[in-house]
Amino acid sequence: MNEYINQGSKDTRSGFGEALVELGWQNRDVVALCADLTGSVKMDLFAREFPGRFIQVGIAEANMIGIAAGLTIGGKIPFTGTFANFSTGRVYDQIRQSVAYSNKNVKICASHAGLTLGEDGATHQNLEDMGMMKMLPNMTVICPCDFNQTKAATIAAAAFSGPVYLRFGRPKWPNFTPPGQQFVIGKAMLLSGGTDVSIFATGHMVWNALQAGKLLEEQGISAEIINIHTIKPLDDEAILASVRKTGCVVSAEEHMRNGGLGDSIAQLLAREFPVPVEMVAVDDKFGESGKPEELLKKYGLDVPDIVAAALNVLSRKK
Repeated sequence: MNEYINQGSKDTRSGFGEALVELGWQNRDVVALCADLTGSVKMDLFAREFPGRFIQVGIAEANMIGIAAGLTIGGKIPFTGTFANFSTGRVYDQIRQSVAYSNKNVKICASHAGLTLGEDGATHQNLEDMGMMKMLPNMTVICPCDFNQTKAATIAAAAFSGPVYLRFGRPKWPNFTPPGQQFVIGKAMLLSGGTDVSIFATGHMVWNALQAGKLLEEQGISAEIINIHTIKPLDDEAILASVRKTGCVVSAEEHMRNGGLGDSIAQLLAREFPVPVEMVAVDDKFGESGKPEELLKKYGLDVPDIVAAALNVLSRKK
């Protein structure tokens, strides 16, 4: 099994913040808009360096999306920033009509996603956002796994023409992918080859999947672990190539089971190559206040849960 070493825990939102400043120096058309959460989403770095290209709209998320869509008409590349709950649910109509339907080059950047938001509780722990965004025509959905990959994904999003939903998180999390990596939208990243079971993970759950792979290896089970950082467009080719080799699947995500990564993979396999699938995800529940690690454990997203899902799907394959 390939070894990925924790280079030190860093929050993925800071990867976004650092990349946005780099983009600001590289491209004068990059602009940033925030809905009263500048420090929380790490846009304060951009605001200090480029005050003339930063717009603080206040607690007016719908207005922020409308302004961003308008800015694209003049050739600007707007990055909007707020919490995932406000980036999607509060402004869904504006995203649907002014961004997705109009195919505007807006980058919707969402921090504090999933259960690992922690103590802020159910009202802020958005677990439906990727499903909401992936259903929109023209929308690209990206969920990177660590600080380095979030930085690379942000830079790639700026170069991409079209609407992008970029999801990242609040807590410090293991940073294990290479710095300065090339991020290719829509192309999965093979982390560890294997022959017995395919584990497809996204976001914070990629690190947990790697730890689960080590435990499975101790039991003589060869797990192929693939980082699906782009939920839409899905890398059908990589998924099918892995599953044709292993014959069974575990998906892992910090999102609702309905509408998430596992849902997309299951649809693909139902059409092309039906095999047993187990989904490690939140099972039709809202979150609650608590420490990130406690919540992942309670809601079945911990390392042992991925191991159990792998053992279960292997028994179904037999």
